[in-house]
Amino acid sequence: MEQEYAVKVENVAVRFNMASEKIDNLKEYFIKLIRRELMFKEFLALKDVSFEVKKGEAWGIIGTNGSGKSTLLKLICGILKPYKGSVTVNGSIAPLIELGAGFDGDLTASENIYLNGAVLGYDKKFMKEHFEEIVEFAELQDFLEMPLKNYSSGMAARLGFAIATVVRPDILICDEVLAVGDYAFQQKCEKKMNEMRERGTTLLYVSHSIESVKSVCDHALWVEKGVVRMKGMAEDVCEAYINTMEEA
Repeated sequence: MEQEYAVKVENVAVRFNMASEKIDNLKEYFIKLIRRELMFKEFLALKDVSFEVKKGEAWGIIGTNGSGKSTLLKLICGILKPYKGSVTVNGSIAPLIELGAGFDGDLTASENIYLNGAVLGYDKKFMKEHFEEIVEFAELQDFLEMPLKNYSSGMAARLGFAIATVVRPDILICDEVLAVGDYAFQQKCEKKMNEMRERGTTLLYVSHSIESVKSVCDHALWVEKGVVRMKGMAEDVCEAYINTMEEA
């Protein structure tokens, strides 16, 4: 049944247009645009990708840099639209895709907690009730009145993760953001994700750490150059990926 699935991706392709010639300035670009002299190359970032995620499952998405992992997550979040195929999502999504997304660098951490909560669809009352929980998890008690532009990438990631996971979404989408944290915080985040899974949250998790994928996820999708190489149980897919990388 359709409602069994949190995410269903069917025969999806994502196409980008890349300029085939170098244009040095905006004036030259508009002249060529008006004269219809702009030439583009078609680049398929994803090609005929299909997979289904049942509610409550945790899927790790693995592959080398530039293989289409982040593009796939942005597609599922609705940031990108498919050139071909369809994406069906059942439930609310908390996307943790890019550091600083939904944050204002000139505002303090305290102000950004309410701002980011609003971006995720939660009112001030809800965020006020969970404010201390967010601060405690992010371990930023001494830096709440500091502008976020003065935060390190690791501190910003901690705050983003704490906000995204306090809202108890149906689907949590995580894209390599934990890589900037220290080992202790990474372990803390993995524990949090496992707790959310036990409460029924579906997880989509991109990471270059195969051990982390095996620890957190029960299924995995291996994407290479926009094509699905393998999908199935996390242990099997991760082992196949490691073996291929060692042979290369």
